[in-house]
Amino acid sequence: MSHLLEISGAYLSFGKKRILENISFKIKTGDILGIFGRNGSGKSSLLKMMFGTLPANHIQIKFDSEIIKAHEVIPQRLIGYLPQDSFLPKGTKVRDIISLFCDDEEMQNKVFYAPGVSKFDNIKVGKLSMGQLRYLETLLVGSLDHPFIMLDEPFSMLEPLYKELLKELLISLSQTKGIIITDHYYHDVLDITNVNFLLKNGNKIEISEKIDLVNNGYISSI
Repeated sequence: MSHLLEISGAYLSFGKKRILENISFKIKTGDILGIFGRNGSGKSSLLKMMFGTLPANHIQIKFDSEIIKAHEVIPQRLIGYLPQDSFLPKGTKVRDIISLFCDDEEMQNKVFYAPGVSKFDNIKVGKLSMGQLRYLETLLVGSLDHPFIMLDEPFSMLEPLYKELLKELLISLSQTKGIIITDHYYHDVLDITNVNFLLKNGNKIEISEKIDLVNNGYISSI
C-alpha cells in the first residue's frame, strides 16, 4: 500500500539565529530522499522535528493527507529513526539484540539472515566495527513496520563492504517504505536516491545531480 508524507512550513530558530525557514517537501513510499547540507545547516534538527523529539517553532506533518501532530509520530509508528549516535547497549551480543528488538520470528529472521550478519552475530555490540554497527542498526530500524524511515549519516565511517551492503538494503527497503537520508558521503547517497535537496542558509535548494552541489557551494568540484 502506498503512503504519502508531507512536511510543510518547517521553521526553527535558536534565539535570533535562524536554522530552518519554511522548509516543505513530500515523500511517498518507494522514494529515497537525500538531504544535504554542511554541519549546522539543520539536517539533523529537521529529522528530530519530524520525529517529535525537538520542539519546532512551526511544522505541519501530514500522513496520507491527515494532519499529524509531531508528538503523535512515535506512538502511531509512522516513522522509524536512526540517529547519528548508536542506541544499542554495547555489552549485549548481536543475536540477543536482534531477539529483543524484533517483535516476532519473521522480523528476527529477516535480520539474522540478512547478508553479512552471520559474520558478527555472536559478537558484543561494543566490539563491532563502525560498518557492522551502522549496518546492524539500519537492519533493525528497517525491520520495523513503519512506512517511513529516517537515517542520519548511515554511511559515516563505513568500510566499502558495508557501504555496498547498506545500499542494497536501502534499495530493497524502498520497495515498501519511504526513506530519508542525511549524509556527507554524497556519492553514496546519490547512488540510491531519486530525489534530493540541499539545506543552505535556512532554505531548501532542489538538487538533481552532482553539479548542483558544486554550483550551490556544498562541494568544490565533482
